[in-house]
Amino acid sequence: MRGLEQIPWLYDTLCAVLERLGLGDWRRWLVAGARGRTLDVGTGTGRNLPLYAPGVTPVGLEPAWDTLARARRRAPRARLVQGRAEALPFRDGAFDTVVSGLCFCSVGDPARGLAEVRRVLVSGGRLRMLEHVRSERPWKARVQDRLQPFWTRLSGGCHPNRDTELAVARAGFAIEADGRAAKGDMRRFAARPGA
Repeated sequence: MRGLEQIPWLYDTLCAVLERLGLGDWRRWLVAGARGRTLDVGTGTGRNLPLYAPGVTPVGLEPAWDTLARARRRAPRARLVQGRAEALPFRDGAFDTVVSGLCFCSVGDPARGLAEVRRVLVSGGRLRMLEHVRSERPWKARVQDRLQPFWTRLSGGCHPNRDTELAVARAGFAIEADGRAAKGDMRRFAARPGA
């Protein structure tokens, strides 16, 4: 069975509802800080692609062809590449910015994916992320842990109990205080590779 994330029309419908409930403002923040050549990891159905400012050259990366087809309809001129975060098909230092919106919860090997993000960023480049994370409330974190196997199968890969922000820090990125926001289990932040 394909998960919800692999059914483009259903994923788009859910995102549209969530964007009306506040996710849209966070998505606009996510792309607003992109500069130059930008890799949109987990571009999905391309909801970020029309939001990039002039002068930004986005490249959308997504593992599923049918999802990329939906992204192509949304952004006919964008460069779209089939691939996975854990094995980015780009040279070292190819991007000024890497954007990841609600993606790393579903990456099979987040540490490897973040190492790849570091590799493809130019020196001084920036990672911008929007992600749901493991709850800071112990009772809710336990619920996420119990639901995780079922939810991961249903969604097609999403792990609701990942602490992606902590994983980013462990991968050697310095999370910037400016622009960082938390709302419930949602996080948005920008980070730069450390020394």
